[in-house]
Amino acid sequence: MKRVIVGLSGGVDSSVAAYLLQQQGYEVIGLFMKNWHDDSVTISNECPWLEDSNDAMLVAEKLGIPFQVVDLSEQYKDKIVDYMFREYELGRTPNPDVLCNREIKFDVFLKIALDLGADFVATGHYCRKAEIDVDVDDKPVYQLLSGKDSNKDQSYFLCQLSQEQLETSLFPIGELTKPEVRAIAAEQDLITADKKDSQGLCFIGKVRLPDFLQQKLQPKEGVIVQIPSDAETFKRSIPTFKSKEEELAFYATKFNYSRDGGKVVGKHQGAHYFTKGQRKGLAVGGTKEALYVIETDVDKNIIYAGEGKNHPGLYRNVLFVTNDEIHWIREDLRLNTGKSLEVEARIRYRQQLEKATIHKVENGLYVAFQNPQSAITEGQFVAWYQEDELLGSGVIS
Repeated sequence: MKRVIVGLSGGVDSSVAAYLLQQQGYEVIGLFMKNWHDDSVTISNECPWLEDSNDAMLVAEKLGIPFQVVDLSEQYKDKIVDYMFREYELGRTPNPDVLCNREIKFDVFLKIALDLGADFVATGHYCRKAEIDVDVDDKPVYQLLSGKDSNKDQSYFLCQLSQEQLETSLFPIGELTKPEVRAIAAEQDLITADKKDSQGLCFIGKVRLPDFLQQKLQPKEGVIVQIPSDAETFKRSIPTFKSKEEELAFYATKFNYSRDGGKVVGKHQGAHYFTKGQRKGLAVGGTKEALYVIETDVDKNIIYAGEGKNHPGLYRNVLFVTNDEIHWIREDLRLNTGKSLEVEARIRYRQQLEKATIHKVENGLYVAFQNPQSAITEGQFVAWYQEDELLGSGVIS
């Protein structure tokens, strides 16, 4: 009998994943990952780990499977929290959920599971895995596919997984919709059947981000500068390009702002607390439409804002990923320099896939979208697909 260790989070998805695996004849063991100790920055009652671990234990009891809690808070701090602080300090916006899957669930947790004699680990992610017959070093090639429920597809969060990680992973609910998962949980009288989905950081819950960041990043008063939509920086002349790469580099270049190019409309407590596209938290009134963050300058501690969600400062259609940040799930499809590939891509979770072309150049990879994208943000992940298969991803530079 194959042994599977399920990451029981205390939610309905992982609960049903454990039940389905049990029905399929696996020997199932439930493990709850405790990743966080500091409740001072979490928003109460949103995702308290104690309640979640208790629910996970009750599900395990109901299913009659072994259960234990593993404390990974030290590894989580080293691999995720410290990384977040570094990224925000640099004026970038990290995605801890993607990193949590790569570094914690499918690395630290996976190694613990294998040490416990597991053949596989399983999670409650809405995605699917397939195996195809491609001759690569006499090894099978695994595909990471979107979940059948397009409203809940979570493949984006797994965009940094490797072939080795996929080999020992199972996603039992990937063929189901959320209502079907809840119906199964209700039929089996699982305590999590009607539990609302957790939100916020992976295995931490909803966090007051400024409070969280202030643990390491001190408040520092600066100004908010409003850039008009007809500012000169948006009227840059288009040069004659000598090559496709030169054209891509031009359109991937961010707009250049200065304090003199707009008017000071407010103050903030630290540019590193804000991210592109952010609307809430600016606390500036008196404009016809809401103000959005269009750029942050952490060196000068200035936030540049634009009025309205159609402000030109929010939009670009080309982004760049450096060589050391390119990740291919399908290594057999990796592009050589000078080659391009038609794909669909997204730059954030729950964004609709958009038509794009990826171009491999000597020092990295350009993703050129057919349509301009709002708030392309450094530090976030761009993921590229063909049909329902996620081929690879990269950190936006």
